[in-house]
Amino acid sequence: MLVIQETQDIVTPSGPMRTYIYRPEAQGQFPSIIFYSEIFQQTAPIARAANILASHGFVVLVPEVFHELNPIGTVLAYDESGKDKGNADKFTKPLEHHDSDTQALVDFALQQTYCTGKIGSMGVCIGGHLAYRAALNPTILGAFCLYPTDIHSNTLPCAHGNDSLSRSGDIQGELVLVFGKQDPHVSAEGRVLIHQRLMALNRNVTWLEVNAQHAFMRDEGERYDAALALQMYLQAVAFFQRVLR
Repeated sequence: MLVIQETQDIVTPSGPMRTYIYRPEAQGQFPSIIFYSEIFQQTAPIARAANILASHGFVVLVPEVFHELNPIGTVLAYDESGKDKGNADKFTKPLEHHDSDTQALVDFALQQTYCTGKIGSMGVCIGGHLAYRAALNPTILGAFCLYPTDIHSNTLPCAHGNDSLSRSGDIQGELVLVFGKQDPHVSAEGRVLIHQRLMALNRNVTWLEVNAQHAFMRDEGERYDAALALQMYLQAVAFFQRVLR
C-alpha cells in the first residue's frame, strides 16, 4: 500500500508539537497508531518504521516527544552529544506533559476524516514507555511497547504517585511488552517488577522476552537484529489489525 507523508503542528498545553503523519494513499478511513520515538525524535529509522506500519493500512502519527525543549524539526544524532541531549530532555519533561500531548494527538486523530476513531500506541525505548503511558488514556485500545525504559525505575519526573508503574491499574486496553534479555537499560529485576505488577492487576498483557540488545529494532548500528525486527513488525501489525478493527 502506498503511503502519503505530511506534517502537522498540533497545539498542546505546553506548546506546538510537530507531528509527522504517514497514511495510506488509498481512499477511506483507517485506524490510527501513535508512534513514539526514541529520545532522538524522528530519525531516519523511526521514519522508516512509521512508513512500514502505514503501508499496512494505518494512519501513523509520530510526534516530536520533546517539542517543548527543542526547536521544531529537531532530530538528534546517534552519537554521544545527541544521547546526552536526549537524556537531558527525558529527565526534564514531566510525564504530565506527555499525557497532555497524547490527548492532543487523540483529539487530532478523532477529527480527521481519514481516521476511523480507533487508536493504538506503539513505541521504542522511551517511546515504548510513552506508548505504555498513553494506554492510561481510555481512547487507546492497545499498546505495543518495545523495550520500554524507566517504567520499573520511576526515574522520569512526575507528581508523587503518578508514575507509570503505579498507574498501571488504570490501563484498560490490551498491552504487548517486548524486552531484550541483553538490554542493560531494563534489568531482569526490573522486568520482574513490571510483570508482577501487571499480573497482580490482572491486566490484558502479552509478555515477550527475546535474546536481543537494546534498540534491536533500529536499522542503523551494530545492535540491529533484522530477523527479529521483522518478527516484531509482523506481530505489531497483527496486533493492531485485531484490536483496532
